Amino acid sequence: MKTLQEVLQDWEAVIGLEVHTELTTLKTKMFCSCPLEFGAAPNTHTCPVCLGLPGALPVPNKAAIQSIVKAGLATNCQIMRRSMFYRKNYTYPDMPKNFQTTQGPVAFCMGGWLDLEIEGNGCKERVDLPQAKTGSYTTHVGITRIHMEEDAGKMVHIGGAEGRISGATHSLVDYNRAGTPLIELVTEPDLRTPEEARQFVQKLRQIYLALGISDCSMEEGSLRCDGNVSIRRRGETKLGTRSELKNINSFKNLHDALVYEICRQAEVLESGGVIRQETRHYDPTEKRTIVMRVKETADDYRYFPEPDLAPYDLSDEFVDHVRSLMPELPDAKKARFMADYALPSKDAAALAGDPATASFFEQAAADSQYVKGIANIILNDVAAYLNATGMGISAAKFTPAAIAQLAQLQGSDAISSKQAKEVFAILCDEGGMPDDIVQQRGMKQVSDTAAIEAIVSGIMDANPDKVAAYRGGKKGLTGFFVGQTMKAMAGQGNPKLISQVVNKLLEG
Repeated sequence: MKTLQEVLQDWEAVIGLEVHTELTTLKTKMFCSCPLEFGAAPNTHTCPVCLGLPGALPVPNKAAIQSIVKAGLATNCQIMRRSMFYRKNYTYPDMPKNFQTTQGPVAFCMGGWLDLEIEGNGCKERVDLPQAKTGSYTTHVGITRIHMEEDAGKMVHIGGAEGRISGATHSLVDYNRAGTPLIELVTEPDLRTPEEARQFVQKLRQIYLALGISDCSMEEGSLRCDGNVSIRRRGETKLGTRSELKNINSFKNLHDALVYEICRQAEVLESGGVIRQETRHYDPTEKRTIVMRVKETADDYRYFPEPDLAPYDLSDEFVDHVRSLMPELPDAKKARFMADYALPSKDAAALAGDPATASFFEQAAADSQYVKGIANIILNDVAAYLNATGMGISAAKFTPAAIAQLAQLQGSDAISSKQAKEVFAILCDEGGMPDDIVQQRGMKQVSDTAAIEAIVSGIMDANPDKVAAYRGGKKGLTGFFVGQTMKAMAGQGNPKLISQVVNKLLEG
């Protein structure tokens, strides 16, 4: 099979996404008062409404409507003043009512967009864009709609390979998740590479986290993605037959699934085959997509208006109230970080992308002269520690004040970069303040020029042959004298000052 770059020389990929997000920050389900709680004992959060028992009537969750309007405002959608719920009919064990309550042709949010700034290695997949060769380009992604629906339950397959349906001896169903408020964002087919698709979902996740409408945990299934992909010869405008990749639960899997599917479709077409419209599953172990079923059409679902729910009317006052609740979004925060703190675009974007990290950074940076040092510690040391432990930044033992003080100690050369990492490790394990740690453990860096000169002079006196060799042209011996000085000072000498003294005395 050809590589993606080889395929994209002759073929253009056309990608659209459907991003499903559970509104996990709400207290109750979409149409009943059952609590939302991940990990609860199976079938303990159910009632006649979410189980679809006869006579039970749904009541819409107002907070869920506020959340979807926030999502629409944040993605430049038009907020529709009137919309309706419909019944999407299908039979599957995880859908107790045998239909899903969802929205029809007119959703709460219609016709939005997001712009993506693709940089670095992501540009390599756009073989058709001259500007991508400069290492940066912007692409505009249309959003068809964001609609509200209820989630299904959860199937657990016992036996077989890794609990898959194939080979399972029996299956269980947990209806705790059934009825969870879910919003689905559908893009236009404007994405052209797997990297663009990956970055779109990442950006959307950052927006939803900033809005506070979901925890967006792909591991727990509160953020899931379907990818629709087809290919066509470069220069053609007619869309090819698409495949839908279902329930992808990580950014890497989304990228890798699209890469495989694009290459698979090219291989089929180039060998004279035909692409069928079908739903496929991505197996990350095998790194390939597998047919699940022939793709349904809208007619198969027999949509009709939900008779138990009246049309939903949103007043101007309601939309204006939701707009007043909107927080600063990641793009605006990034721009502010660049303007206020003189941070480079990449650093500002990384800090602004997570609300907890952004808040931690701003608390640490308040009134500090070492903002770039603070940013470096957070983006490197803190990020590595949190990734290794799986911990959130708010749960760590170190505080914003401690990180600010650590950046000040390192930036003022009171401690070396090596000592700064030692202090950070102590902060992770014990907490406290860097000043106290440095003083208690005698870690303060020596910056006394006279003391350093005395030590360097002693080392030169003990190594006259190396001094002569240096002055004879072997300038690489500088490292020997610097290393010996650092060793003599037990690593507490100021490396910059030691280097300056060594050069000065050797040249003298």
